[in-house]
Amino acid sequence: MKGWFENMHLPVLNVAAESIPERMLVVGDPERALRVASRFEDRVQLGHFREYLTLVGKHRGVEVGVVSHGVGAAGAAVAFDELFQAGVRRVIRAGSCGGMQDEVLDGHLVIVTGAVRNEGLSSQLVPDGYPAVASPDIVTALRRAARGGENIHEGLTLTNAVFYTNDILGSNLPLWQKAGVKAVEMECAALFVMAGLVGRECGAILTVDGNPLVERDEEMTGYNPHREIVREAVGRMIGIALDALVDNQ
Repeated sequence: MKGWFENMHLPVLNVAAESIPERMLVVGDPERALRVASRFEDRVQLGHFREYLTLVGKHRGVEVGVVSHGVGAAGAAVAFDELFQAGVRRVIRAGSCGGMQDEVLDGHLVIVTGAVRNEGLSSQLVPDGYPAVASPDIVTALRRAARGGENIHEGLTLTNAVFYTNDILGSNLPLWQKAGVKAVEMECAALFVMAGLVGRECGAILTVDGNPLVERDEEMTGYNPHREIVREAVGRMIGIALDALVDNQ
């Protein structure tokens, strides 16, 4: 039940709240949102304002949707907040990440169980001791949808506010690598905290598009996410995320 939210217009997504289904994927890139929606039955574009592209349809007969949120937690949080206001019950992020362990390499996938809150957004919502964790049912659904596929890892991510490092403070990646963190990205912690605060289901699966520690390239001078190995992995990730989104319908 969406309650009174169903008559609301979401100002930043620029869509009517009542048009948003209760199960949504969120992605950074509007082009990735189109790629997700290409798999929908009865696809409809609801709105496109700034980086926020919203499309809805059906997957395996279940109403679902996808919203792009851009890069970084602050902008992404606007989309997450409006989705939750619209009554969304289940959100899965299908994003990209950098590998942090020697075995987490280009073209691999990471099912996220929790996130290190280093994104600068969630500390303005709740004290630092509050955990950023994925919903157990979503982790299970992602694991089930992956069906024991190869090169799929599971564990913690570092949600960082900084994409490119500089020579003032340097990189914090080696510290978190030693702590066992699997990957680095920029939005999961915000999603997990915000979902936890309003009692909604959340999770994430990520495509690895590089590993700066294995490549000894913490300044990312050789970073190139536009390779075929990454594109193929993104397609696999989208399929898993959509299947998990409608699991236990």
